[in-house]
Amino acid sequence: FLFGGLAGMGATCFVQPLDLVKNRMQLATSKEHKTSLHVIRHVIQTEGATALYTGLSAGLLRQATYTTTRLGIYTYLFEKASGPGGEPPNFLTKAGLGMVAGVCGAFVGTPAEVTLIRMTSDGRLPAAERRNYKNVVDALARIVSEEGLVTLWRGALPTMGRAMVVNAAQLSSYSQAKQSLLSTGHFSENIFLHFCASMISGLITTIASMPVDIAKTRIQNMKITDGKPEYSGAMDVLGTVIKKEGFFSLWKGFTPYYMRLGPHTVITFVFLEQMNKTYKTVVLGEVNAKGGGI
Repeated sequence: FLFGGLAGMGATCFVQPLDLVKNRMQLATSKEHKTSLHVIRHVIQTEGATALYTGLSAGLLRQATYTTTRLGIYTYLFEKASGPGGEPPNFLTKAGLGMVAGVCGAFVGTPAEVTLIRMTSDGRLPAAERRNYKNVVDALARIVSEEGLVTLWRGALPTMGRAMVVNAAQLSSYSQAKQSLLSTGHFSENIFLHFCASMISGLITTIASMPVDIAKTRIQNMKITDGKPEYSGAMDVLGTVIKKEGFFSLWKGFTPYYMRLGPHTVITFVFLEQMNKTYKTVVLGEVNAKGGGI
């Protein structure tokens, strides 16, 4: 659990600007931002270069809750489902384990997710409408006091749905890609193998999860006007996006999403594998220890 959280937090320090770009593009209901570079240039010009790291505290809290839980549970279940000789479970079992781990992690991490979405999108609002949270602690406290405790779990269902898709795709495809690459005989258990498996996993996960991610992002950022929410649920978001913006808008922000998810997947899994290997070598005293566990 500790290694999973640390790996995710380390990766977030590198990819936080891409998370901000992805969220801004997904929330744009018009041609507000044409490309990722346009968003980056606009943010730097209007808010300053440091604004690219807006919401970093929320991103780190998200990893400390969501990723700690999902990777910890997945690694534990993966080892339990492995054969007596350490044989990994089949692909469908991996996907099922990923779904279980994802749902648990998403529920725990939703409050941090809500604050992250709001903090990274605040700069695109008119000055009078901005929430101006100072940090993740201030955001959590103000949400509870101004909107109620339950608001911290707004969008929990689409977040859990996204987590099921992301984790079923990401964790199982990473395990499967690593296994398949090793079977070719051209790879050995090292960082290059982890990098290649991570990039394959990141691409598959991006394609599978983007529509659910857009629904989650818009629900968590929506405002309530006269007691009426902007969207009634995830299906309403998807229907509205397809009707008003076109079917392929469900993959709006694909480039920053993959640029964020790809490297985040790579760095997370590389960190995780290296920490597992070090633990087995130093603490357990295993000779020729491998990362393993995923």
